[in-house]
Amino acid sequence: MNGAESLVKTFLANGVDTVFANPGTSEMHFVAALDAHPEMRCILCLFEGGASGAADAYFRMSGKVAGTLLHLAPGFGNAYANLHNARKAPSGIVNVVGDHATHHLRYESPLKGDVVGVSQAVSHWTRVSPDAESVARDGADAIRVARSGNGQIATLILPANTAWEAASHVAQSAAPHTLDRPSEAEIAAAAKALRSPGAALMIGGAALHGDLRQLAGRIAAKTGARLMGDTLVARQSRGAGVAMLDQLPYPVAPKIESLKGTQTLILVGTHRPVAFFAYPGKPSRPEPAGCRIDPLCAPEMDIAYTLQALADACGVDAHVQPKVYPLDLPDLPTGDLTLEKVGQAIAALLPENAIICNESITSGFTVMPPSLTARPHDVIGGTGGSIGLCLPAATGAAAACPDRKVLALTGDGSAMYTLQSLWTMAREQQDVTVVVFANRGYQILRDELANVGVNSYGQNARAMFDVHSPELDWVALAKGNGVPGQRVTQAEAFVDALRDGFATSGPSLIEVAC
Repeated sequence: MNGAESLVKTFLANGVDTVFANPGTSEMHFVAALDAHPEMRCILCLFEGGASGAADAYFRMSGKVAGTLLHLAPGFGNAYANLHNARKAPSGIVNVVGDHATHHLRYESPLKGDVVGVSQAVSHWTRVSPDAESVARDGADAIRVARSGNGQIATLILPANTAWEAASHVAQSAAPHTLDRPSEAEIAAAAKALRSPGAALMIGGAALHGDLRQLAGRIAAKTGARLMGDTLVARQSRGAGVAMLDQLPYPVAPKIESLKGTQTLILVGTHRPVAFFAYPGKPSRPEPAGCRIDPLCAPEMDIAYTLQALADACGVDAHVQPKVYPLDLPDLPTGDLTLEKVGQAIAALLPENAIICNESITSGFTVMPPSLTARPHDVIGGTGGSIGLCLPAATGAAAACPDRKVLALTGDGSAMYTLQSLWTMAREQQDVTVVVFANRGYQILRDELANVGVNSYGQNARAMFDVHSPELDWVALAKGNGVPGQRVTQAEAFVDALRDGFATSGPSLIEVAC
């Protein structure tokens, strides 16, 4: 057994059975070790950002740590943007990064780079295995770190000789670090504050979906506090039967308005809200002056314990039920296709328990609201503001939940960052329906230019915002990656394409020209 084999066996012994990979020469022994263990699921991604984004969504939807296999410093650099999103989620990922053999690092070879430096900028934990005998224990430690704190980024760097030299053992990972909890006094104070006028409970992390979302809704119903969520969240339940929640909008002015009148803000599983960027003459913090902020439970703390303790302190019993979204499906639209009609069609046809991967950005402001009363489903989206997540996330979500339909909503500009994920969907025959909003530009940047006070612009600015001349042909791009696609301009055609996507197996793409 060599070091690479000891790592694969350590992964499997500790329940890590999925790797999103983009390997190179320095990882060949690890590739051979993976090949010797068919129980390890290996998913090839044609770009490292596809691998990191898929591993992120895999954790969000399954709660299980996946591995990525990356090639030296440049490969890790390509994965960085979606690792940034994963850290903000937070998600647990173990990155395995091959490096040059220790005796080769003295030379200035073409791919030599500062792997440690690149990794430490985004990883919670980075380690370089010094020898083959250390690889298994280092791998087990990486798994423990990734499972701690509700999900962390752990990066294990393997010099090539540590993979090919002899190793003698497989390691067992220790239990994750115990999650911190608020004190009884802090719980009691928060429960009292929630009963006061102008109180709001802002939740994040695991509190946004499943049973904990409903429990948070029951706390709000008992206390009269407003239940809220931040703008960018990793995963949330939506649709009929889900506890109602006010989510902060993206633009600063509506965000400030949304928090108007809030006197106390209790945070559970989330950070204090902040504006996405600084803008001239606008505040960074959106809450009103004098609003008391109680950071009761940070995202890395025990969210489930905190919510249950808070519910107990508030006197929530079986008779207290949350205010929930009704099932209210719109009629199927007809006529010329608009974003409003796209949203109506999605809300009407979305299957129960579907997963929406949302990076529709400006189109989403119109498309997403109707699905609040659709059949119950989950939504995952960007958490760190780094675009190019949607298609990899759809790949990861489909890998984690092969029995659920996945709908990927993406802008054309952001989809170009990681369109290689279409190929992975086709190879894996994943049930993903991709909707590309072809507005032929980075509309968000046009809006942001106005937000910073620039109300008119000329040729150079337009050249940096517009995505045409030539126009992107998403049907051709999808076909080239093995995914059938069609372009629609009429609502009836969109309805038919969406219905077919949900009814059939394998991936499909719809280019929306509106």
